[in-house]
Amino acid sequence: MTTYILRRMVSAIAVMAMVGAFVFLLLRLAPGDPAAIIAGKSATAEMIAGIREKLGLNDPLPLQFIYWVRAMIGGDFGTSIFAGRPVVELMSQRLEPTLSLSILTMSLAVTVGVAFGIIAASRTGGLADRLLTVFSAFAYSVPVFVIGYLLIYLLAIRTHWLPVQGYVSIENGIADWLSHLVLPTLALSLGYVAFIARVTRASMLEVLSEDYMRTAAAKGASWYAMLFHHALKNAGVPILTVVGISFAYLIGGVVLTETVFNIPGIGRLVVDAINNRDYPIIQSVLILTSGLYVLINLTVDLAYTLIDPRIRY
Repeated sequence: MTTYILRRMVSAIAVMAMVGAFVFLLLRLAPGDPAAIIAGKSATAEMIAGIREKLGLNDPLPLQFIYWVRAMIGGDFGTSIFAGRPVVELMSQRLEPTLSLSILTMSLAVTVGVAFGIIAASRTGGLADRLLTVFSAFAYSVPVFVIGYLLIYLLAIRTHWLPVQGYVSIENGIADWLSHLVLPTLALSLGYVAFIARVTRASMLEVLSEDYMRTAAAKGASWYAMLFHHALKNAGVPILTVVGISFAYLIGGVVLTETVFNIPGIGRLVVDAINNRDYPIIQSVLILTSGLYVLINLTVDLAYTLIDPRIRY
């Protein structure tokens, strides 16, 4: 067990090192000069050169990378090129909307998706199973922004039930906070609900066809006990895997959803930083999101040992 944990932790550190190098080189080799953007269209070559020298962009790439890694390890994520403020400060101001949207989305997706998958697996070929197939096809094929605009039109513009766009902090009241997150959460979670539900259904069907399930039924086990005590536990590894994978998709979905619903979160910060070639913000956000994803995968790998004891050995 200890060897398994250490192996996974070493792998996570190696992945983060490769991600850091890739992000650094990708941004440096991308077209566009942040110094020229800061200086403006009427800037002279001397002005642009001075800005590049001030930002340290004239240093060799290996030296820039060493400075960047050393600062990141020390907790210094740099200063925004355009805002002139620490990146940590800018990200902390945008963190609450993104965390709120992400947590609500994954909570809804896991709860509803697993429930739908269990119901569909227990009634194979029935109405619930067919409805899940239709719903999955719709959720997979329609982009998030289309669903978002459709929800805005139906539930905000036509009926005036919910706010169209924007975000209200939870400090201003849970009711206002939730009312501004209902539409983006629904738009973002539909695809994940369908994804998790389909995997749950397939995994449950595979387990329900095993010999030990027939043995449990022959011994008089109730259908409820068979589903939740035997089948769901043994089907947990694929379900847990797909939940971890969903976090990777959630990163891209949050950026688009925040843009559609005008939510001032990390996604909007990244979009603005990309347009301005603001390297410190882009690098910091990519590294932090990659680190979060690696941490989630590490947690999922360790959780496997709780669901399936065979993995411990």
